[in-house]
Amino acid sequence: MSAIEFTSEERERYSRHFVLPDVGVDGQAKLRAAKVLIAGAGGLGSPVALYLAAAGVGTIGIVDHDVVALSNLQRQILYTSNDVGKAKAQFAKERLLSLNPHINVVAYQVRLDSNNALDILGHYQIVADCTDNFPTRYLINDACVLLGKVDVYASVFRHEGQVSVFDVSYGPCYRCVYPASPVPELVQDCSQAGVLGVLTGIVGTLQANEIIKVILKNGKPLVGRLLMLDGSTARAQEIIVRKDHACPVCGVNRHIMSLTDDEGGCLGKDSSSRKWPQREISVKELKHRIEQGEMMSLLDVREPFEQQICSLGGTLIPLRELDRRMTELDRESELIVYCHHGIRSQTAATLLRQSGFNDVKNLDGGIDAWAREIDKSMPRY
Repeated sequence: MSAIEFTSEERERYSRHFVLPDVGVDGQAKLRAAKVLIAGAGGLGSPVALYLAAAGVGTIGIVDHDVVALSNLQRQILYTSNDVGKAKAQFAKERLLSLNPHINVVAYQVRLDSNNALDILGHYQIVADCTDNFPTRYLINDACVLLGKVDVYASVFRHEGQVSVFDVSYGPCYRCVYPASPVPELVQDCSQAGVLGVLTGIVGTLQANEIIKVILKNGKPLVGRLLMLDGSTARAQEIIVRKDHACPVCGVNRHIMSLTDDEGGCLGKDSSSRKWPQREISVKELKHRIEQGEMMSLLDVREPFEQQICSLGGTLIPLRELDRRMTELDRESELIVYCHHGIRSQTAATLLRQSGFNDVKNLDGGIDAWAREIDKSMPRY
């Protein structure tokens, strides 16, 4: 492809890409031809949208039903104080076009649901899941699997973030890692749990990088790998995740063939009777069971320095070592897995179930919830 196909202004705008050996003119043409839908124009969606627009991704869709609130401005860098009350999707379109007038931006000022998801996602190659709630996350996953789209996922919670690429043509989907949504009553959103604003920028930028790698077919996208970042310690770890052949949407005998809106995780219409085993335990329930003398094993998947600060006891196996140290655990015992906030332990519990451990529960909220709700004398960090 010849550089003459770019205008002189575009050649200057993308000059730093043109000189990169693994991008160049051909790579920039791939970016211009790409179509990416950003689901959620918030803390994650802001850096994703800005960097994709700046990079010259040719068509960017923005789907978000919300309006800008003052509490958004701590992390949603697309907006300023003057934008409070404006429709996010439409204003994001205007902001991106002001950044790069050579791209096409489509605004969907709607709530993504089972009635419109397939139609909206069908126009794009890649979906950036920048949402902040479980039902929409499962809806996006299931729609991407049904349509054969790539789902570039990211999430943040307090000081922790996750990024992965779900492409079922050669890897797992989101349900392979997290088969079903947590019980709604146990889930805290960022307004309840809080989130460090800068972390959404870090994680969103990593998400944008994954999208660009997928478009350019360069590097090694995070397919089959879950990158976990702890902003409070500046530590990152990579977890290998595998395709679950029993997955209800991408497995061998999949039974999710359509979408529906469901607080339990947007299960397919023909699977409403499916019952998932309890996968979470609250700190209050754990305390009660310990007081009753019930038999169970605790597994701490934090780092050794974290255990030195505070601990609930049990076996310490950091998440990054779990794959090779599972033989140290009793497969017949009920396992209660915990970490700092319940994010790493949720991943650990999934990996254990995939490896044949049948009775595994994640401690919701982690040891921090225990310190807040059960033992207020316990040090917090």
